Amino acid sequence: MTSDNPLNDRLDDDDYPAYSMGRAAEMLGTTPAFLRAIGEARLITPLRSEGGHRRYSRYQLRIAARARELVDKGTPIEAACRIVILEDQLEEAQRINAAYRRAANESAASSGSG
Repeated sequence: MTSDNPLNDRLDDDDYPAYSMGRAAEMLGTTPAFLRAIGEARLITPLRSEGGHRRYSRYQLRIAARARELVDKGTPIEAACRIVILEDQLEEAQRINAAYRRAANESAASSGSG
């Protein structure tokens, strides 16, 4: 995780299509200005096409949609971005914890059946 890319967005490839700023804003029901604002708040860093145009992945759109929900409820954009980053980190920690617990349970089960 870097301060320039706090959510470790993946590069655009066939599995992760990216949308232009205009299309991304349209999909979110917002404006390009909102996407620029969350970029300035360091929530998401747009991917860049070969021509240098901003592009947004589906993952970034999901993150932006959550920030927009918070902003629409009156949360300042900087705070909304911080909340979304923390929620994303919590989700990842919970996935890791669940995987660890499954592996520990499987290990215990196989040890006990010998």
